[in-house]
Amino acid sequence: MKRRIEISELRSQRWFDSPGIRSFNVRTRALQMGYSREDFEHKPVIGILNTWSDFAQCHSHFPQRVEEVKRGVWQAGGLPMELPCMSLSETMVKPTSMLYRNMLAMEVEELIWSHPVDGVVLMGGCDKTTPGLVMGAASAGVPAIYLPAGPMLSGRYKGRLLGSGSDNWKYWDEYRAGRLSQREWHDMEAALARSPGHCMTMGTASTMTSVVEALGLTLPGAASIPAADSAHARLASDCGRRIVDLVWQGTKLEDIVTRASFLNAVTVLMALGGSTNAVIHLIAMAGRLRVPLALEDFDAISRRTPVLANLRPSGKYLMEDFYYAGGLRALMRELAPMLDLSCSTVSGRPLGETLEDAEIIDRDVIRPLSDPIQAEGGIAVLKGSLAPRGAVIKQSAASPELLRHKGRAVVFTDRDDLARRVDDPELEVEPDSVLVLQNAGAVGAPGMPEWGALPIPKKLLARGVRDMVRISDSRMSGTSFGTCVLHVAPEAARGGPLGLVRDGDLIELDVPARRLELLVEPAELERRRAEWVPPKPFFTRGYGQIFMQHVLSADQGCDFDFLLAGEPTPEPKIY
Repeated sequence: MKRRIEISELRSQRWFDSPGIRSFNVRTRALQMGYSREDFEHKPVIGILNTWSDFAQCHSHFPQRVEEVKRGVWQAGGLPMELPCMSLSETMVKPTSMLYRNMLAMEVEELIWSHPVDGVVLMGGCDKTTPGLVMGAASAGVPAIYLPAGPMLSGRYKGRLLGSGSDNWKYWDEYRAGRLSQREWHDMEAALARSPGHCMTMGTASTMTSVVEALGLTLPGAASIPAADSAHARLASDCGRRIVDLVWQGTKLEDIVTRASFLNAVTVLMALGGSTNAVIHLIAMAGRLRVPLALEDFDAISRRTPVLANLRPSGKYLMEDFYYAGGLRALMRELAPMLDLSCSTVSGRPLGETLEDAEIIDRDVIRPLSDPIQAEGGIAVLKGSLAPRGAVIKQSAASPELLRHKGRAVVFTDRDDLARRVDDPELEVEPDSVLVLQNAGAVGAPGMPEWGALPIPKKLLARGVRDMVRISDSRMSGTSFGTCVLHVAPEAARGGPLGLVRDGDLIELDVPARRLELLVEPAELERRRAEWVPPKPFFTRGYGQIFMQHVLSADQGCDFDFLLAGEPTPEPKIY
């Protein structure tokens, strides 16, 4: 057990209680805001980092949750101070919120570093907010606890459950194929998102909040609680009380999270049939904590971890069902033989103790190890001549008959080319073709948007085709499904083999063997490489230029190279 730190060791007191004019000014301005000396003297200051905005639909309940966090902080003897930070709505931010994940992480780190806070409550949930907040807090080096937004309630339409993302793509294909009227399409739009909260499928949002809980950075059970449930409001206050304890104990993220914690998180990711995006984000978060984590770790764990969560897009249920079936704690208790239960958590108890009273209520939603949805984990890592540094596929959401496939490439040089030609009746494409999208990665797009679930050509939709092998250096929404190979590295815009593929080239996919091969003679590839010209940079100024110059590859987490280098920044001086 860590000793309780002294008041003089509180970081905030170096702002409020240092000799000289600067602390005088800090106290004056606190009094100006209506705080009394008793509010800020000898109390830990808790920053509440809030990713709310009018554009962040998943976080529309956060103004109320902030007040509930504050209540907990006050009750525990702390001073709560809200710090709004960048909003990253997956739906509203274009071309992709991934372009700004690192910007959020930088903002979080700088907000914490430059303000008199002793610990932080991180409020997020929509896809990139979770890794951005955790990455920034890890680099800032103060006690932190994560408060997930919680999934929205299940969508319902004409007696059918609707899941955000997954059913969007499913019924969009039916609409494009002429099997769904515009009136029906619009009625479904109004029926899908019924409450505050992030996607209620096991998309990127629910995946990331779940793996952060598996890392030990939330209170037990936090990731499964629906946003609209009163238990979520109580969770917010619990987080406020607990962060004050963590500050007095001096417990930072680096004291909680280890390599074993990350391996636990990867195991949970595989058992959930979670989003492929988690691969990039977990590697990035591990990098901030100087924990080694590589693609090979993901594949090794995938081969021995079955999918237990019967959740869309890999299964049939939604997050509300998962919560009532026992939630993440129940799933982790079932996975206990595969987890390191000695890992620490922000609750102050080891992981194993937090799972002792967990129970699976519905064994069709959360399957036992003896009856999994799939024998292997949801994600497989591929390598080969087309992806020398790796690629990923969500095998649990792919068509089984396409997991071993050989076909001729139909190549789109970028997203604009895809939009122009994919529905052209003259497009030379057959059901066994392999659709290839180039220049859609971190540098090529830029920002690595979720373009990897390439649309099925309309002429094939009309023939009843609903899945094909699709390959790109981009990402895919965690709510998407289909046989989509993603994150191909090196990406096309950086001279990777993907950029050398031409129409008609033979491509072989073998997921069981973990291979992705471009069956073209080496001499021909060398000839093409000699003729290859890098695409013109999209950004020539501002943050976008910084992104393109410094972003690492997908297999390295797409963080900035300069954020993984150097020692922690010393605390600012108060004179």
